[in-house]
Amino acid sequence: MKRAQVNDIELEYDVMGSGEPVLLISPVLADGFLPLLEEPALADRYQLIRYHKRGWGGSTHTTPPVSVGTHATDAAALLEHLGLPSAHVVGHSTGAAVAAQLAVDRPGTVHSLVLLEPLMFSVPSGKAVLQQAVPAFEAYGTGDHEAAWAMFLSAATGLDWATCRSVLEERIPGSVAQAVKDADTLFGVELPAITQWAFRPEQAADIRCPVMSVLGTDTLPLFVEVAAFLRSSIAQVEDCDIDGVGHLLHIQRPQPVADAMAAFLQRHVMTGD
Repeated sequence: MKRAQVNDIELEYDVMGSGEPVLLISPVLADGFLPLLEEPALADRYQLIRYHKRGWGGSTHTTPPVSVGTHATDAAALLEHLGLPSAHVVGHSTGAAVAAQLAVDRPGTVHSLVLLEPLMFSVPSGKAVLQQAVPAFEAYGTGDHEAAWAMFLSAATGLDWATCRSVLEERIPGSVAQAVKDADTLFGVELPAITQWAFRPEQAADIRCPVMSVLGTDTLPLFVEVAAFLRSSIAQVEDCDIDGVGHLLHIQRPQPVADAMAAFLQRHVMTGD
């Protein structure tokens, strides 16, 4: 991956393809968007930009706290580094939280927004999911990082760990080993930041660009409630359901997700930006 010097840190990033720029903001899996890069609907039509947020992979690790707003500032700085005044922005889970915050903080930077099941603990199911994650934090505290990841991903996806691991290793080989290496960032930086992130209806209402909310039909109630929040708070929201998947929707079934994204982006071209 290339390296960009922004905001006094370095971010690892890759750019592939040509066409209108699409910034992919990853979740707690640093390379979570890799399956989408192989889908012709996106790869053949767009300039796809993926990067490792600060603290993930080989990007600079900074001491906590690192807020969702800080990640959004980093994303804007990366686009500026690449000479891009605006882009389509896509985020998944915690990355979708960053993408939403970027659309609020830097509206001119975000031409359109694709949110794949944003992680928001402020909805009614949020406390229950956090409670389910307590054993993961306890395992992390004892130094068992692999068990901590297994418990957290099972709680977030609703899949048993064997199934979840099999999906990840098939679609993103090496992702589980990298996740274990990134455990300090997940439990010490990312999750504390997302639990403190306040995304109120009035902030969501400030998002004026076109938005697509993508939801797996087999996902957790948490993400169904988040989708309802987006639908009621943002002026321009297109809902998209992906059959037979949960929170790992674009990893489990990358083709229908890529096809839906491409159709949405084609409806919102960047002419005049």
